[in-house]
Amino acid sequence: MRILAKDLKNAAEKGEKDIELSGWVHRIREMGALSFIVLRDRSGLVQLVLDKKYEALTLESVITARGDAALNEKAPGGAELRVSAIECISRAAADLPFQVNADATRTGIEAILDQRALSLRNPAIRAIFKVQATIIEAFSDYLRKQDFTEIKTSKIVGGGTEGGTNLFEVEYFDRKVYLAQSPQCYKQMLVASGLERVFEVAPAYRAEKHDTPRHLNEYVSLDLEMGFIESEKTLIELEKGILAHIFEEVARKNSAELELWAKTGASVPAPDAVFTAPVISYEEALKIANKESEQKKGARIFDINPDAERYVCEWALRESGIDLVFVNEFPRRHRPFYTYPLDAVRTMSFDALFRGIEITSGGRRQHNYEAQLEALPRFGIKAEGMEDYLSIFKYGCPPHGGFAIGLERLTAKILGLANVKEASLFPRDRRRVTP
Repeated sequence: MRILAKDLKNAAEKGEKDIELSGWVHRIREMGALSFIVLRDRSGLVQLVLDKKYEALTLESVITARGDAALNEKAPGGAELRVSAIECISRAAADLPFQVNADATRTGIEAILDQRALSLRNPAIRAIFKVQATIIEAFSDYLRKQDFTEIKTSKIVGGGTEGGTNLFEVEYFDRKVYLAQSPQCYKQMLVASGLERVFEVAPAYRAEKHDTPRHLNEYVSLDLEMGFIESEKTLIELEKGILAHIFEEVARKNSAELELWAKTGASVPAPDAVFTAPVISYEEALKIANKESEQKKGARIFDINPDAERYVCEWALRESGIDLVFVNEFPRRHRPFYTYPLDAVRTMSFDALFRGIEITSGGRRQHNYEAQLEALPRFGIKAEGMEDYLSIFKYGCPPHGGFAIGLERLTAKILGLANVKEASLFPRDRRRVTP
């Protein structure tokens, strides 16, 4: 009977015989006449006990072992397999370029990414993407229960909805097209179509020449858009519900994965605490950041930059018990042309800052056709070439808005990762286009 590593203790408690386990050789230890092999499969680690040496086995070889299950509180998972037969299905070369069973927190990120096929075998590294899968599932399930429709939009577009900047150009038959910065246009189009509430989990592309631990040029965006809202405050309350559900599900499903990153402070806030996260204006956030900056660095801050994000989150943790804060009423100069104005200076927009970094940007959108035409030249954008986008509003569109959560940033902050690239399966930045 073939079982997974996580089920061996249960089999041992039942006294089951002739058990079969398959997986990768994680570790080998010789002790006199006995050999101990730690086997790794998708569910975890398990100890095999052999009464002879198997010289042909190497680390990372794929094997199948058969034998009897036995309890052993010192073994991984509290049980072991006393092997009667073993088969090497695929022998790994001995010159491993990456030490799979090493401490992931002590391995350089370039080595991890250069050897992705092997590094993903490391239990801690693989745990990142189990947590990430839970985030995606929780985000999607929450919105489905709120009557949102999941959509999948094209990532090949004729132009950008944010003025055409930061776009990757692509050869497309006999013309130039671009990789989509976001599904912004399509989200709004589908709200106007009558779907009213839509969401998407998909890649987005930004041709920004950053090379920092917080930026990727291809990232996964958790996007949503909804109709019939009055302000960004409706969206903030919705995101609080989403994040509380995500944190609850990660805590419920991924306790083992969080434990593997305990050294980096991996944790999720209590779901109830999310609803106490403060909502402050852009100007209030600047005042808080400047107070901290002047005390610590003797310098003023003139924008919500990375230092400001960190200071404001630290303030929120002291004041509300959670390092999550929503900053709204951003100036018009800091927001795209389609952002709905609160007044001549401010907009109905917001960012969500979590553990020192922006994880979300969003707000209410302009839904009036004439107002859109009037706003374009103020942002240096011509109506020519924007006909498809503008048609959304020409034929009737409800007041609406939305936001996007950066999947890799949220994952990194939950697990305490030093670099957002660690939370991308195959990260793309200015230098890396492989594997």
